Amino acid sequence: MKKLTKFSRELNLITGEQLNISIQGLKEHKTRSLLTMLGIIFGVAAVISMLAIGEGARRKTLSQIQSLGLNNIIIDDISKPEDVDKNTELLNTKDLTSILSVVPTIETGVPVLQEKMEANYKNRFEEIELIGTTSEYFNIVNLSLARGGFFSNIDNKLHNRVCVIGTETAKSLFLIENPIGKKIKINNIWFTVIGVLNYQPVSIAGNTEVNLNGYIFTPIKTIQTRFTRDPKKSELDQIIVRVKESPFVVSSSEFIDQLIFRHHNEYKNYKLLVPEQLLKQSEETQKVFNIVMGAIAGISLLVGGIGIMNIMLASILERTREIGLRRAIGATQHDIRNQFLIESSILSLLGGLIGIIIGYILTFGVTSFSDWETAVSLWSIVLSVGVSSIIGIIFGYFPASKAAELDPIEALRYE
Repeated sequence: MKKLTKFSRELNLITGEQLNISIQGLKEHKTRSLLTMLGIIFGVAAVISMLAIGEGARRKTLSQIQSLGLNNIIIDDISKPEDVDKNTELLNTKDLTSILSVVPTIETGVPVLQEKMEANYKNRFEEIELIGTTSEYFNIVNLSLARGGFFSNIDNKLHNRVCVIGTETAKSLFLIENPIGKKIKINNIWFTVIGVLNYQPVSIAGNTEVNLNGYIFTPIKTIQTRFTRDPKKSELDQIIVRVKESPFVVSSSEFIDQLIFRHHNEYKNYKLLVPEQLLKQSEETQKVFNIVMGAIAGISLLVGGIGIMNIMLASILERTREIGLRRAIGATQHDIRNQFLIESSILSLLGGLIGIIIGYILTFGVTSFSDWETAVSLWSIVLSVGVSSIIGIIFGYFPASKAAELDPIEALRYE
């Protein structure tokens, strides 16, 4: 504690004259000053760029998982064609009805059918995913419209041939035309486009990326009556239910799992996906990732601090006569110590600022030349500058103390 108090007192004794002398000393040895700063520059740049990569990955994953709906539970069919012959149920509307009637924490739910088909408009053809569902689907999955409207429950009851298309489908089929009211052919059946969705972030469902921007959505009963489904497939490909309140998501998923398991004669031909659990797992993984990357970058900062100390020690050896001369004309030990301490602090702070600029450039390069998203956070900048400044003071204090303790007479005699 006494050493810390002494250290703080000495910092308070730093004067403008000592600051000018230190700056002049650095200017007279530009190459040495630059070499001293290199470790800090690259260390700070590494911290900025690595944490930016980690933050970008975190934000992307968060966006992808949130697009699934954090209060949602997704039940996917994973049955195989041979499961039809077994004494078990496949995913069907009875499962959805049971969930809605038995599980009190469920607010609403929708059935989902999904088929790969070909859509064409004029002479343009696209392979698309055709989704059959009900009108509540758009609200559950938080989809919004760029233009037009959603289909209704009446459209579903009447098996109307209407559809809502994603942004990528709209661009590939219609180019710059307004799709609303236009007719497209899906597997030789005409549908009228009544809505175009806003862009949706690509979501992660388990290990699979789901890009709703390339989908076409139509009433589920329209698909069931207008298209022939493989008899070996389940009635539904997916069920999505929304829980009323977040605290009940996990317990509701466990209840639903047991319920469907019994309905399917204790045969696991489905899987549950809980976005909230995925988010928690992702956050834990991201914490470990950031700690590892921060530790690697921190080591480079530590190496930079050791570099400052080594070069400052070499500098003291080179400037021994200068120190002896300053002591001979009245400079105190405090003056000598503060001079070198100021020099190391300036070098580390300046190196930190240059490192921030280089870190930004590296981050921009990663974003420009790869698909990896990056995001420079304010706390990473504050951390880098703070750590680099502290390193300059800590690793500069030892060389500064060595310089102050030199005997003036011996220093003047030094060759």
